[in-house]
Amino acid sequence: MATLSTKQRKKLPDSKFCGPGRTYPVPDISHARNALARIAQFGTEAEQARVRRCVEKKFPSLKK
Repeated sequence: MATLSTKQRKKLPDSKFCGPGRTYPVPDISHARNALARIAQFGTEAEQARVRRCVEKKFPSLKK
């Protein structure tokens, strides 16, 4: 997964995030996988469902 600098992250449009408050940036599939892993560790069931739907919409190949 490529690292996003603060400058790069700030330039991303809101549509490239899957969490509340511009959390979980998903500009590419590796970041999408990472978002799913992090939300599984730290998110509530509702947050997990929301992030999963968002990621699957952007990257259909990640559907279960």
